[in-house]
Amino acid sequence: MPFRFVHTADLHLDSPLRSLALRNAELAALVGDATRQALVRIVDLCIDEAVDALIIAGDLYDGEQTSMKTARFLATQMERLHQASISVFKIRGNHDAMSKITQELVLPPSVKIFSGRAEIVEARHGDLTVAIQGLSFARPQAPESLLPKYKPPVAGAANIGIMHTSLAGAPGHDPYAPCTVAELHASGFDYWALGHIHQRTHHAGERTIIMPGMPQGRDINEAGEKSVSLVTIHDDRTVEVEERLTSIAQFARISVDISQAEDWRALANLIGVALERERDRTRSDHLVARLTLTGASPLAWRMRRDADLLRTEAEQRGQRTGNVWIEKLELAVSAAEAATAAPGADPVVELGQLMRRDVMRTSAYREQVRALVEELLDDLPPESRRFAGDDAEELERFLDDVISDGGEELVARLSAKDQGES
Repeated sequence: MPFRFVHTADLHLDSPLRSLALRNAELAALVGDATRQALVRIVDLCIDEAVDALIIAGDLYDGEQTSMKTARFLATQMERLHQASISVFKIRGNHDAMSKITQELVLPPSVKIFSGRAEIVEARHGDLTVAIQGLSFARPQAPESLLPKYKPPVAGAANIGIMHTSLAGAPGHDPYAPCTVAELHASGFDYWALGHIHQRTHHAGERTIIMPGMPQGRDINEAGEKSVSLVTIHDDRTVEVEERLTSIAQFARISVDISQAEDWRALANLIGVALERERDRTRSDHLVARLTLTGASPLAWRMRRDADLLRTEAEQRGQRTGNVWIEKLELAVSAAEAATAAPGADPVVELGQLMRRDVMRTSAYREQVRALVEELLDDLPPESRRFAGDDAEELERFLDDVISDGGEELVARLSAKDQGES
């Protein structure tokens, strides 16, 4: 009799909103509730497919949570699985280790939470013996590999290992319980149910190693479809994996070249077409888009001056398309004259070229901008500082954008005045 289970990780249930750009109350409510709805969708999948188990490979919670609303919601979903005779096998990841809910919440007896020492749970499914082994983070940090702490696989059984690990490292993820994919393939386990890295990856090789990614993105840096794995281990211990969509709201970056727009209506139409095209490609219920408008246009100054109106136009086009939300509107546009006029033919063009070549590239100018940004960050509460990035590299990219956008806006303003706009 095959053993079937759903494998997920990194739900970060009820994690706080991570984007200052979610100023739309309805959009904030949608994104704020999306992790819960993703868990409901996972439980629905388990019940509809009549699987034997749900495996959660860490970070079900999000840090130092104390909300009992989160606890009650989770208990309700676990009870649904219990009533359907579906077992739950869960390990604690680095975020779970910080959560007080982890220690205080009472869950149904069908939920197995592995301790800080490797444990094996064996079950018989017809002619197939299944051995599930897991090990939880006891503390938020795990700088050394946990693989040596796992017990050897059970001989003759289908062995499933559950681990929260950064593997050999990934951009944007701190090192946790590092190990190599080659080591996992050589370990003798039939299936490794991993967690921690938020991007889905199937590490091909002798064994089946899946990092399912998170089932629901929380901001634009977690863009794209999100899913879980529906896994079947057959009597001969062959493994079959199906990817199942779980994301309610899908983040996406959309770039729109507006250089062909001759007037405001044409500009709005270009935005609408881009949103419709991305919506057609999106399988999730909602599309949350970050729009970046690019290109040289005589409308550049008006776009910057009336950015709020332009965003409203984009939001209306999204509503017309259906379940399309604008998370942010970015302008990477320049005045058309800067792209077409010859040097010396127009003083505004010449000023723009001078700024780009000789002013904005100087270290003194950059340090002045840096000082202004750092002063602003010092005046803001910690939760409001993420717009400038989470590390030095992201801050440098933010400064690049500020310097470039500031220069283009000045040229656009001067060009507009030269053309008689106020």
